[in-house]
Amino acid sequence: MVDHTHALSFGAAASNYDRFRPRYPEVAVRWALDGLSEARVVDLAAGTGILTRAVLALGHEVVPVEPDPGMRTQLAASTPGTTALAGSAEAVPLPDSTVDAVLVGTAYHWFDRELAHAEIARVLRAGGTFAPVWNIRDDSVDWVAELGRIAHFGDRSTLQLIGEHPDFGPAFDTVEQREFTHRTTLTPDELLGMVRTRSYWLTATTEDQQRVERELTELLTTHPALAGRDTIELPYRTLVLRARRR
Repeated sequence: MVDHTHALSFGAAASNYDRFRPRYPEVAVRWALDGLSEARVVDLAAGTGILTRAVLALGHEVVPVEPDPGMRTQLAASTPGTTALAGSAEAVPLPDSTVDAVLVGTAYHWFDRELAHAEIARVLRAGGTFAPVWNIRDDSVDWVAELGRIAHFGDRSTLQLIGEHPDFGPAFDTVEQREFTHRTTLTPDELLGMVRTRSYWLTATTEDQQRVERELTELLTTHPALAGRDTIELPYRTLVLRARRR
């Protein structure tokens, strides 16, 4: 079983989550959708709707599904005309074979994968696409690696789950993988705001939160790439896995 304690910790910070978390580059979303046009797409574990809005911008119909009521409320506020369904990857509130694609934005690592794969296959039509997407900070940049150490980012979410041969189970064809690069621009205060939306911060003790703030402030004021700057370019790699339903 998957421990959902951290997964359900985001609702209290939903507004900041929506404000500070990185967007998904259009080219990555297009690739995830495998050339589909005017498709019916489920955004599973939709959060505040960051990926939902990227898919809507490409002209698709989107059905967001999200278990956290705080995140659903923020999604409705941030995405006019769109209401998320209450549900999870393991219990999708949709009929069989009724959607063309299921996307997941930086949340697949919270799923009970065996149950989720079966549910995703159930709601997808034959030949439909399943594509988890992650925004991963580029830790090859030294200060980004140090940021990750200070804030306990870890990125176990992708590295431990994907491995060399990702597999979505018997209902899906071979998984394809592609990576895209992009950057997001933040002020130092916004960078701290982003850190405060992470599951580690949201479930940490006050003492640990104070340590993170102290060490992050030191990094921002002493590292040569950051000191004295009004804005910071935070580099990301966007990883997309994609497979068709058999």
